Amino acid sequence: MKRIFVLTMALALLGLCTLGHASPAQAAYDGPKLKFRVAHTTPPGNHITLAFEKFKELVEQKSDGKIKVQIFPNAILGSDRVLMEGAQKGSLEMAVSSTPNMANFSPLYQVFDLPYITSPDKQQQFYAAIDKGPLADYFHKVANDIGLEPIMYAEYGYRNFVSIKRPIRGVADLAGLKMRTTDSTVEVEVAKILKMNPTPVAWGETYTALQQGTVDGEGNTFPHMYGAKHHEVLKYAATTYHNYCMQVMMANKKWWDKQPASVQKVIREAAAEALQYQRDVLYPKNEREAREGFLKAGITIVDLTDEQLDEFRKATRPVWDKFKNVLPDDLVQMVLDTQK
Repeated sequence: MKRIFVLTMALALLGLCTLGHASPAQAAYDGPKLKFRVAHTTPPGNHITLAFEKFKELVEQKSDGKIKVQIFPNAILGSDRVLMEGAQKGSLEMAVSSTPNMANFSPLYQVFDLPYITSPDKQQQFYAAIDKGPLADYFHKVANDIGLEPIMYAEYGYRNFVSIKRPIRGVADLAGLKMRTTDSTVEVEVAKILKMNPTPVAWGETYTALQQGTVDGEGNTFPHMYGAKHHEVLKYAATTYHNYCMQVMMANKKWWDKQPASVQKVIREAAAEALQYQRDVLYPKNEREAREGFLKAGITIVDLTDEQLDEFRKATRPVWDKFKNVLPDDLVQMVLDTQK
């Protein structure tokens, strides 16, 4: 009996010690109840869609269910531009847009569209700069100046050229193709310099445009195209990796500034954790699955060699000169510094 008593007391003391040293992350949420909406254009199953679902899960978990997140995926509420205009005006609390489509709101986002300004083998340096480094600070001000608050730079990936017309093994194979682009003027100039015919088409209309021959191809990531079922109509692809893109989740700034610190903390933490999960787990898995899906659909994928990629780099470099008056030298250098 004495042993049992001593053991019981020891366990009780251990429990008190554990409670006394609980980490701040485990502290109960003491903020208000809240409900907000996030709208994006990404299709079901895509790593971007799954990242926002993870964000929702984490926000609700960290707030003990007091903060509810309503997700509107797959362009249900409109295109990137329409959604971000909603966030700007305050008719939506949060919206998501690709960085090329953010050019509708500030031309400075086009710096990421410059062909080959970043490369897949330097991603960790880039992440550090856009998450908490100089690029994060720079674009925080850019967003605030247009009435938005950046919450999460979700991974989108590197774009590749694809076609319904012919295999792509070099620059010459793109000539004459009607290429779907976003509203980014950089993207349009890239198409022009590669002797394609740029055709801006909203993302939600691209499948039909390919199907009907309104466009002959597009430049996008394999997961994004696969999730939107573009593999059903595409025939050829090449790993051009010609530019990197992000899906930026923005909040209406006035709405964000009204939220107490407890709410902002939960949202920031959830966004950071969801982003890391996306980069480490969701994106690599989705990239593999999309590539396999392309091959199973009979799409010919040409994996370009370093020499072939050099041809694309040299051919598209003059595009940079066309935007010297739009993109400040210090911003371009800031991105280039991430590639060292």
